[in-house]
Amino acid sequence: MPAQVPREGLGFEAQRRISMTAEIALPQGYALHEYRVEQTLGIGGFGLTYLATDSNLNLKVAIKEYLPGDLAQRGEDQSVQPKSESNSESFKWGLSRFLDESRTLASFRHPNIVRVLRFFEANRTAYMVMEFVAGQPLGEWIRTRRPLEQSAVLAIAIPLLDGLEVIHRTGYLHRDIKPGNVFIREDGSPVLLDFGSARTASSGTERTAIVTPGYAPIEQYHSQGRQGPWSDLYAFGGVLYWMIIGKRPVEAVARVRQDMLPPAVQVADRSRYSIELLAAVDWALVSNEEQRPQSVAEFRSAVSGLAAPDPRTATSPTPVKIREPLQATTAPTTFPTGVEFDRETLKKIETELARHIGPIAPLVIKSA
Repeated sequence: MPAQVPREGLGFEAQRRISMTAEIALPQGYALHEYRVEQTLGIGGFGLTYLATDSNLNLKVAIKEYLPGDLAQRGEDQSVQPKSESNSESFKWGLSRFLDESRTLASFRHPNIVRVLRFFEANRTAYMVMEFVAGQPLGEWIRTRRPLEQSAVLAIAIPLLDGLEVIHRTGYLHRDIKPGNVFIREDGSPVLLDFGSARTASSGTERTAIVTPGYAPIEQYHSQGRQGPWSDLYAFGGVLYWMIIGKRPVEAVARVRQDMLPPAVQVADRSRYSIELLAAVDWALVSNEEQRPQSVAEFRSAVSGLAAPDPRTATSPTPVKIREPLQATTAPTTFPTGVEFDRETLKKIETELARHIGPIAPLVIKSA
């Protein structure tokens, strides 16, 4: 932050992070192989991210440096060193994991996942070079566009789901999906950023607890939690909830004893969003991981049919007419509790509905 910008209006946490960044960040102009550091973009628990220029290609890139603040510190020669001998093994283990994960992430090829260009070791630590995404964080982009139409929500959701599926197919979890890790490019396309928390999805693996309140599911609050694709889908559902409702979901730990999260089907604008989309969001946000969609394909089947068809290939569907309710001329003395269907008719409706919205059809029938 420039020296002339006053700090009086900043909170303690913001000032602490600025001070920490100034202490441990590489200086502006520092050369890492062919890359020249321009500025620090951010700092997190696992390290720092810089904006840099590839001097060979004259190309802007983002570089993530492995520097876990709890374990390591910057030396006078800019090298990264464990804070103590007792931290040495943990630092080396984390460094090895960072390199392994960089290698895996570099193999991803999807337009909605930030691309890893290369990785290397220097300064006794490791660096991951990624494409620099020009655009806006989802939180900034959405600020002047609320309320979003359903088509706009799905135009962001569907491509991100496709990218997330690529990650899961390689056996990895993102583990930190939130509005701050979604960027909207200048052409309007979304991209998923920041894989600093990504880990393998293999069962029985003990993982560091990574939580962003409102988006992290309950199983991420402890190292032995049963994490899987359903964990990322909980966070993804949280992002959709925030986009639609305008508020982030209630923190997962606050929902354990008594679920205080208002369902999207109850609080969203039903004139703007379909019950199928809202029910899918609520499905992803179920506290019990066994009752959530277990894969991207399962969740996508509930929402992909809601996206606007491509006008170049779409055919005109037969319109379905819905009768308007009859207006009573006088106030009734008794009130109907709803239209009653026999069990066989309900089953037929559910089967037909499942063809269009997938496995959440029973939930829609039950709430209708």
